[in-house]
This record gives sequence, C-alpha cells and structure tokens, in this order.
Amino acid sequence: MITIVDPGVRTTVQDLGRAGTMAMAMPPAGALDQFANRIANALVGNGPKAATLETALTGLTLTTDTDCTVAVTGADVDVLVDGVTHPTWTALWLPAGSELRIGEIRGGAHSYIAFAGGIDVPVVMGSRATDLRSGVGGLGGRALRSKDMLRIGQRTRAVEEGRHLPMRLRPALSASEEVRIVLGVGAHRLAPESLRALTEREFQVAAEADRMTCRFVGEPLRIVEPEDPEDTRRADEVPVAYPFGALCVADGSLSCRLRDAVPDRGALAVGTVITPDLDLLAQVKELDSVRFTAVDIDSALKLRTEHNDFVRSAIRAIA
Repeated sequence: MITIVDPGVRTTVQDLGRAGTMAMAMPPAGALDQFANRIANALVGNGPKAATLETALTGLTLTTDTDCTVAVTGADVDVLVDGVTHPTWTALWLPAGSELRIGEIRGGAHSYIAFAGGIDVPVVMGSRATDLRSGVGGLGGRALRSKDMLRIGQRTRAVEEGRHLPMRLRPALSASEEVRIVLGVGAHRLAPESLRALTEREFQVAAEADRMTCRFVGEPLRIVEPEDPEDTRRADEVPVAYPFGALCVADGSLSCRLRDAVPDRGALAVGTVITPDLDLLAQVKELDSVRFTAVDIDSALKLRTEHNDFVRSAIRAIA
C-alpha cells in the first residue's frame, strides 16, 4: 500500500482513459500528458494501460509500506526520497517505509508517478481513470486526500533501478509553446481580424485551467453574423460533437476542451488541437504563453503518425 501524506494541489489516479464513452456523455478522462504517462509506466515495467498518479504543480507527498520501483515523469520537478534528490524520467528504488515527495517545480504543470504493478483501483467502463466531473473511477471518483491509501498491483516483471529515458527523447518544457491546430467548422464565423489574431498572436494561459478546460487570455475574438440570411442559428448553436481538443470561443474568450470535457453548447468551435500537441497543453500553466499555428488535415494525420512512431521508439530506447 501507499499512503498519501499531502495530496498537493490536485492528485488523481489516471491511465490512458476511456474509449467509446462519449455517446453516453462520459468523457475519456485519463492522463492529460499521455506521453509522460506511458513513459512512466514503461520505466517501471508496466504495460501501457496501468494506472498512475497524476499530480498538478507541486506538493504531493506519500509513503509506502513495501519495497517498490517508482518513476516520475512530466514536469521538471524535484523528486525526493527521504529528503535525497533523485532524477525524473528514471526508475527509482523506493524502500518500505520511505517517503516520496514531489518538490519545487521549474517547468511544466503535471507530473506522473508510476509504481511497478500499477495503482490497483476498480476498473469502471474499461478504465481506472478518475473523472472528477462524473465522480467515477480512481478512488471514489475524486481527487486524493491526506491519509488515503492505495494498493499497488502485482508486479509483472522486475526492472533495474536507473532505467531512464535518454535526454534526447525527453520533451523540452517551455513557458512559450507553439501548438498546431486544424481550423474547424466554426472558423468562418470569426471576424477576419479575429481569425488572423488566432494564429498570429500569443495567448496567455489563464489561472482557471483545470482538467476540463484550458483557458486563455488575449485579444478578444469577435464572432460575426452568418452571410446566409436563412442561417438563423446563433454562433453557440454550432454543435461540438466531440469536445476533446476542441478550440472554442465564447464571449470573446478562447479555451480548449481537455480530457474531462463533455459535449455541450455555448461556445463556437473554431478548431481542434492536433493529437501530439495536446501533451504540450498538459504542461502549460498560468502566465505561460501559447501561439497557435494552423495546419491542414493531411499534415495533422502525418504528424500523428510520426508522433506514434516517436512514442514507440522512446519506449524501445528504455527497454
């Protein structure tokens, strides 16, 4: 068992998320940074679907009553075992009775802590991921609290301490990110100057970002009336059929729907963040800046294939 001493800002149990549940208004949930989550599991010898802990910013402290192997990936943070600093993106030996603490953050926003054997919580609709909005998955469908106890699953194979992801394959965390998007069905409803601003100006990450939505501060984006006089729909009536990754405008403000979002109305979908760059949004925080670059659908599909190949090569580099 592991025991949570201090859960920090927000710590949840996550995995790769749920597939095929959107028709029931159930979001995919799962790790916001899928790459960091998969690498954390690979470092400790877990399969890709094993559950990990996702912690936002800093403050997580836990203890263990058994010897185990652990790895911390994602944000650039201090990892301390009984006060001794250890590297991220590396398999560490955690002796029984020791304390693991995620300390000061230098870059990024979310860390992933994998234990050999995975976090053993019930599977709900094919996943152990916590969906905070629906209150399902993880430990009671909620963020972890002080004194919570979690069982570690059966270890599938032994791994050596010191296994690590080579530096050349680790993502470069930055306070200014370029995020690629495919313009969507609602982009034509933006005023020309707002459409240019969307892809030419920087937006700052707002303090209200959470697992549902990443909000941005920047030049207000103006929505214009449709040219077709028979089109009487309001801008917010353009349906968001699948909100994950959707870039939306409401009341002039820009936001991106993340893994805990569900289909709804009230915003104009102007584009979609491409799959590889959703991991970048997982690692931005308040006051960081984002610039959006438009790509066509063929380029987006090619970039997704290249990203999948990169993830596989990174896992092989560990093994």
